[in-house]
Amino acid sequence: MIFKSVGDGRPYPDHGLRTPKQWAEVPPRQVRLDELVTTKSTLDLRSLLSEDSTFYGDLFAHVVAWRGHLYLEDGLHRALRAALQQRNLLHARVLEL
Repeated sequence: MIFKSVGDGRPYPDHGLRTPKQWAEVPPRQVRLDELVTTKSTLDLRSLLSEDSTFYGDLFAHVVAWRGHLYLEDGLHRALRAALQQRNLLHARVLEL
């Protein structure tokens, strides 16, 4: 199993971070893929296979830590790329709620 769980939605309260500039204030760190719960159950393959998928966005995935779980809010394609490259760690901005 790549992830701890595959979810469909955000069970945590609204955190108010909307823009890349707001997320940029959250320092990145490494997280294990098998500790992540996804908030999306589907992925657009164009995002996964695109060579410039991170060109216009944040280089780091966005994760929300809430009630002992790590929720992958943005960056599912980055996490799957890491798994396909046989890496079990992902660099992510982790917001503690």
